[in-house]
Formats: sequence, structure tokens, C-alpha cells
Amino acid sequence: MIPCVITSVRLKPDTAAVAAVDLARTALVEEVDAADVGEHLGHLVEGERLVTHLFACTRPGYVGWRWSVTVARASRQKTVTVDEIVLIPGDEAIVAPAWVPYRERIQPGDLSPGDLLPVEDDDPRLVPTYSFGDDPLDTDAQAQIRTVAKDLGLGRVRTLSPEGHDLAAQRWYDGDQGPTAAIAQSAPDSCYSCGFLLRLNGSLSDTFGVCANGDANDDGRVVSLDHGCGAHSEVQLAKKHEPQPLPEHVVDTLSGDQLESF
Repeated sequence: MIPCVITSVRLKPDTAAVAAVDLARTALVEEVDAADVGEHLGHLVEGERLVTHLFACTRPGYVGWRWSVTVARASRQKTVTVDEIVLIPGDEAIVAPAWVPYRERIQPGDLSPGDLLPVEDDDPRLVPTYSFGDDPLDTDAQAQIRTVAKDLGLGRVRTLSPEGHDLAAQRWYDGDQGPTAAIAQSAPDSCYSCGFLLRLNGSLSDTFGVCANGDANDDGRVVSLDHGCGAHSEVQLAKKHEPQPLPEHVVDTLSGDQLESF
């Protein structure tokens, strides 16, 4: 491997720190097994009189990783000292993927019986069903109001916000029950004209309905009016695809005596 010189800032490299390769290697093999240390890969100028030397890592299971030994020289001093020794991944190293919070990793269908998925108090998809005025409420006040609302039988505490409404509509329209689904692209007609479509009330009625065809893939699901499938109520088979009529029945009228005469 060809040694590299990486300069992260436009500083004049410190000659003594750059030349301290042997010092860096000696300090490294005091911390780790010498068999795990490979060739010197170059240096990185971190700052004024501050240089990091890189060594290949030959430890099994750490392909592409490298040892990083940072050395420094104090002002007006000739001696170079070791600051830090760490193992860092290179461009070809296998590392864990970027952390994704648990809440963001959950996908539709992941919940099992008994699993709970709480909704945050400030979830933008929901708003209070009743109005509290313009003053913000802290967590304790929200909890008290919910308790009172439940005791008074005021119904749902929160309902869909305009943002939550739009997100749901867009998700349904872009999903498998929307017009771009493969089954809809090859359908003979749309759900709008299907007798099995149950209409919705409210603002979503112009775009969505519920399929009530027990033979359809989308039975019991919200479908867009421009969705479709092969189970449309008015679909008809072409004559060449219709079942062929059975031939006339043949009735055997021969008796035993007639058979003997042949």
C-alpha cells in the first residue's frame, strides 16, 4: 500500500511530529499485540505541532480498519509525546449502519398482539377534540384535562389534525390500494363504478371508499376511487374465455340381448 499524506487543515506540518513514526509504532505495540500492527499508511496533520500516524490493522475481523496514533510537540520543545491511540475504520471497513431510533424503525405490520405503541403528546397528526384556547398546556395540565374529559364522557380526547389527515390520504393513495398498484394498472375498470364499493362520509369521500367484495384482494380495505382489480362488479369474460358448454348426454339404451346379437 502506498503511504498517504492527508492534510485536514492548511497548517505547516511539524517536522519532528511527522518524523515520529517509530515513536508512534513503539507506543502502539505497547498497547496491542505487535502481530496486529501492519505497515505505516501515512500521517494526518491535525493542527499546529499535532500529527496523527496511521498504521494498518492486521487483526482478524478488522479488514479495512487502521490504528491511529496521535503525537504532539509542545511549543519550544524538542521532544514529541504520544497523545492518543485508537482503532478507527477506514473507507473499506465494515461498520455498523447508522443508528435509527426504535420509533422510526417500526413499520406497518410490525406490531404483534400485546405490543403497545404510545403516541407523543405533541404528535402533529393529532389535535385536541375540544378547544383549550391559545395558551400552551404543560404535561400535567394535559393529563388533568384528559381525566376530566373521560369522566364527563366527552368522547375522544384527540382527533386527526389537518396534517394527519393529509398524511393518511397521501399514504393510502400511494400504497397498494391506490391507482399506481400493479393490479390497478391492469384492471378492466376502476372502483368508482364498482357495485361493491362502500362510500365514505366526510372529506375523504371524494377520493376513497371501502371494498366490500369478499372475492377481491382488497376486501375490507380503503381503496382510492381510481384503484381497480379484476373482481369489478361489471367485469365480463370475453367469449373465448367463457367456459365451453358440455356436450349432450349419451343415454345407453342397449339391453343384454341386443349386445349378444352383435
